[in-house]
Amino acid sequence: MSKINRTSKKYSEDFKLRAVKLYLEGDKSYKTVALEVGMSSPTPLKDWVNRYREGRSFEDKRGKHTNHRFNGFQRTKFVSIEEERDYLKAQVAFLKKRYQNLDQGGKTPKESRFEIIEEMKVKYPITMLVKIAEVSRSGFYKWRKSAENQQSNKNKEEAVKSHIHAIHSIRPYYGYPRITDRLREEGLVVNHKKVYRLMKELEIKSVIRKKRKYFGRDESNVYLNLLNRQFKTQMPNIAFGTDITFIKVGNKFYYLSVIQDLYNNEVVSWKCSDRNDIKLVIETVSDLCKKRNVHGSILHSDQGFQYTSTKYSQFLEKNNMLGSHSRKGNCLDNACVESFFSHFKCEMVYLSNFNSEQEPIQAIEEYIHFYNNERSQKRLNRCSPVKYRLTTAA
Repeated sequence: MSKINRTSKKYSEDFKLRAVKLYLEGDKSYKTVALEVGMSSPTPLKDWVNRYREGRSFEDKRGKHTNHRFNGFQRTKFVSIEEERDYLKAQVAFLKKRYQNLDQGGKTPKESRFEIIEEMKVKYPITMLVKIAEVSRSGFYKWRKSAENQQSNKNKEEAVKSHIHAIHSIRPYYGYPRITDRLREEGLVVNHKKVYRLMKELEIKSVIRKKRKYFGRDESNVYLNLLNRQFKTQMPNIAFGTDITFIKVGNKFYYLSVIQDLYNNEVVSWKCSDRNDIKLVIETVSDLCKKRNVHGSILHSDQGFQYTSTKYSQFLEKNNMLGSHSRKGNCLDNACVESFFSHFKCEMVYLSNFNSEQEPIQAIEEYIHFYNNERSQKRLNRCSPVKYRLTTAA
């Protein structure tokens, strides 16, 4: 296929005038006259005829550029000498700043021109500057509003960051979901993804709890696993979970026994003692019987020696409760209570330094109150256990 020659053909002034007169004096169409004079297209002829009728020159100014050193809209009329002087000063000042912001192609980006206008608008009118910069006034105001919005968003993020710092200093074990909840409680409605991004920028991380292995032992009185990892119930007092953990105070150990209502993970009963024995477990269950209607309820635990003892089994039968045991050496069968202990140690024990017997007791009481009434959970629709129970009851 041959290459098409798209080079424009140039015609002399005499040729243009002769073609125009041939069209005006005759009764032929533009196309016929163009073919007669040897033109490939009638379009230039139409332009020549219009120019002749309007008294304009046939000169073709395409490709010709002025040698004026200033770019932009050139004004030729001024109201006063002072206005012309200011205009020329603005041109010179703009040109100096423009040369400082040239890109690799030798051009000044539009955003840089807007910035120059913003800098010079204190001294010169904006209407004058936008003409020199070859930009629209509406475009400049749109850019300025966008810049103001960006600064406003930046200020808002700084405020959110300060709140995140404050929350992290009080609750260092909070991750981004719970920090998001606390921010909303303080009136700052922020998306959890933004909280995650801001925490990443601040290099803030929650305390990561360690996973520990559990090894089983020989049992005596073992119940069937009635719970079978069905940790969610439809009503309160249907199923409970219980377990024991230890707290080290100096060279001494204290043991915490808790019972959770699996309906909302609320800690409904707890006891602390310096002895890990059957008495501690019985006292915890006895406290539960005083607070809740446990007739026919399931009480699930692991196969610790306290929970497989005859005395424990007899106490459950006396209070019309159904015993349930995890499988041997399988802590996931009692995951709810294990999860509570993990949060309890990570968020309170590992961050505290106890020096007396009363300090851990007070700390346990404060944390359980916080866990039940303030600490939101994803499973409970971002509500605390007590708030979830009261909401569903209403």
